[in-house]
Parts: sequence; C-alpha cells; structure tokens
Amino acid sequence: MTVRLTDFTLRRTLLAWLLGPLVVLLLLDVAVTYSSSVRYSNEAYDRALHEIAREVCLHVRYDGDRPRLEMPPGTERLLMVDQDDRIFYKVVAGDGSLVGGDPSLPAPLKLYDGRPAFYDDMLGKERVRMVAAHMNCDEREKHETVLVQAAETLNKRNRLAGDIRASVFIPQLLLIALAAIVVYYGVARSLHPLQLLKRAVSDRSHLDLSPIPTTGVPGEVRPLVEEVNELMLRLGTTLNFQARFIADAAHQLKTPVAGIKAQIEVALREQNLGEMQRSLAQLYMSADRLSHLVGQLLSLARNEPGAVESLALQRLDLNALALEVTMEWVPEALKRNVDLGFEGDQPIMIKGDPHRLRELINNLVDNAVRYSQDGGHVTVRVGGEAQPQLSISDDGPKIPVEERQRIFERFHRLLGTHTDGSGLGLAIVSEIASLHKAQITLEEDVDGIGNTFTVEFPTPDSPPPG
Repeated sequence: MTVRLTDFTLRRTLLAWLLGPLVVLLLLDVAVTYSSSVRYSNEAYDRALHEIAREVCLHVRYDGDRPRLEMPPGTERLLMVDQDDRIFYKVVAGDGSLVGGDPSLPAPLKLYDGRPAFYDDMLGKERVRMVAAHMNCDEREKHETVLVQAAETLNKRNRLAGDIRASVFIPQLLLIALAAIVVYYGVARSLHPLQLLKRAVSDRSHLDLSPIPTTGVPGEVRPLVEEVNELMLRLGTTLNFQARFIADAAHQLKTPVAGIKAQIEVALREQNLGEMQRSLAQLYMSADRLSHLVGQLLSLARNEPGAVESLALQRLDLNALALEVTMEWVPEALKRNVDLGFEGDQPIMIKGDPHRLRELINNLVDNAVRYSQDGGHVTVRVGGEAQPQLSISDDGPKIPVEERQRIFERFHRLLGTHTDGSGLGLAIVSEIASLHKAQITLEEDVDGIGNTFTVEFPTPDSPPPG
C-alpha cells in the first residue's frame, strides 16, 4: 500500500503514539489473562482430579505381586458422577498390562517418580485434563507401584476460566476505552489552537502581510509562527521595493517617452532633409538619455538591500579599480573641458563585489564630471591603510548642509541645476555602499570650491556584510 506524505497529520501521529501503546497493552493483557485464567482454573480442579486417582488406587488389591482392581459398580458410579464433565480412569501394572479402567486413555509421555503429572491430552476427538502418577496402593505391604490415570473433560474448567477472563477483561476494556476517549478529546483540544491559527491564516487577504498573532499559540509552534512572520516581513519589504520601483520607473519613463513620441511626430511631418536629420539627432539624444535612465533604474532595483540575497565578496585592490574606472572617464572629461586627475600610488585591499564597486565609482565620477564647471577640476583619491577610503572632489555647485542627506535620495535634484540627470546616481551609490557596510559622507571641498564625496570601507579583516 502506498502512503502519501499528505496522509501524515499531527493528529494521527499523536493518536498513534498515545493509543498504540494502549492497544498493545490490551493485547498483552489479553494474552497474560488468558494464560492465567487457564492456570487458575486448572489449579482449582486438579486437586479434585488427583483425589479421584487416589480413590481409584484405594480399590486396587494384590494377589501376591499381581494387582487387580476391585471396585463395586455403585462405588464406580458414585466416583464418576459429575454434573458438568465426564470422568475416566485407568490403572496399568508395572509390566504395562491393563489392571482396570478405560483402555482408550493414552499413556503419559513422561513421569517423575513421586510426583503426579497434570497435563492436557486428547481422548478421541475431545480434549481432557489428565493426571498420571505411580502409586503404591497397599501401604501395609511394599508392592510394585501401579500407574494410575484419571481424566475429565474441560467444561467446568472452561467456564471458570471464562468467568475469570470476563471479570478481568470487561473492567480493563472499559478502562482502556475510557482512556482512548480521553486521549482523543485531549489531542483534539490540544490541537484546537492550531485550527484557530489555520483559520486566521486562511481568512486573510493575499495583500495582508501583517504578523500572525502569537497569542494562544502553543510554545512548540510559536517559533514556527515567528519564522513565518519574519518571512512575511521580508516578503513585504521585497514587495514594497518592487512597488516603489514600478512607481518610480513609471513616473520617470513617462516624460522621456512622451518627448520621444513628440520628436518622432515632428520628424514624420518634416519635409526638409536637413531639418529631419536635426530631429533625428534630437531623437537619438533623447533615446540615449532614456537608455541611461533605464540602466540606472535597473541598477537601483538590483542593489536594493531587500533584493540582494548575498554578495560575491572577494579581495580586490581598490586603488587599481578606481584608477581603471577613472581612465575610462578621461574622454568624457575632455569633452566637457574638465581636468580629471587621480591620486593613489599603493594597493589598498578591501573585500567587495567588483561589479558593484565599479558601478559605485562610475556614478560618483559621472556626478562629479557632469556638475563641474567649465574648466573645473575633478580628483579621484584612494588611500587610508587602516581605513580604506575613496574620495572624489569636484568644482560643482556647493551643496547646502541641509541638503547633504537628501542628496542621496532617489530622484532628488538640487534646485537651480540645469544639467541633465536622472537623480538616481547618488541613490545607487548609497545603496551599494550600504551593501558593503561602507560609510559615505559629503563635505565641502578643501579649496572652498565644490564638494567632496568620501566612501570609507571596512578593513578586509572586518566581518563580512550579512
């Protein structure tokens, strides 16, 4: 028979473990009581059967050494009368010859001198209780012993054994039945809080991720409920991230998409080839900005703390990585007439995700180059052996002190700046820094012009981010 895992329930398991031993105990008790009832019944009637054998022996006489049985018919009828059972007897001489009695009685298998043997045997097709013993029937003279056997049917013995079994079985059966009822309702009562818990969960809306109340929950189940609550909390955080991302993406993509559609309409109506090419050039620039915005939105979603299971941390040289990224921005800096420099001359080892750290440096350099004034300076510095640091200074507009915390919020841009940007670059930087347990600060540049962003990383021997 195939048993499915769904067939196993806590109720069935508890009932099996609690009622199973009771059933086994009942079976053992039945076996022991049955055996005991037969033994007690035999003990009660074996002595009377032995007395019958002794009485038969008293009617044995001897002719010299030859035994003979002298039992008057009246005495035999009186001795053999029993209102419940039939009684048989047999006397056998020492040489095996029959002295008297019923010759159909089977001979005993084994006898011990001086002690009567009681045993069950078959007489024809009927089971009988038998006693056999070697007896000296004449105590005045020492003659050879004779084998005396007496047997009776089992009617009164079976009735007595049945009465014993009934007197024991019925109270025990009632007791075990009562125990089974108590166990069943006890298990049902104990599992009732789980039914309430099930109902509380099944009646919930799929949008309700609030914690499940632990009031009334059994102590053994409470850790499971608490873990489910933790899971729902994490799930709610993830769903909030997704909802916020979708809302942000819809809000940010609406305007550029509408602009692209308008430019396409203008280009479709344009008859002059030169004007059409200018429209297509504007369309290309808009598509490029849209592509940049989509990339930053995806980067922001990928680096949300709730969306990251674990970081692939490895030892890397922050100095080499920052230099490599800075070199990639040189052409863009030259195009914008910005002096892009790098300061760092020795390896600075940290633990981090190289792809995300590259993205962090890219966004910081992009922000510095984008907002620096014409002919300005941008410097990337790496240093700090005890506390690895990455700092980027620019000549852009000073960020007021009250704005320095909000500048890392998504889509937040300073008033009065007309430079193209999505407002996501520094938000991405903040998320990546948080994933690496790094601290990011913003201060006024030391020369009084522009700003300095500093990222302090944990040392490689510090505990990795969880």
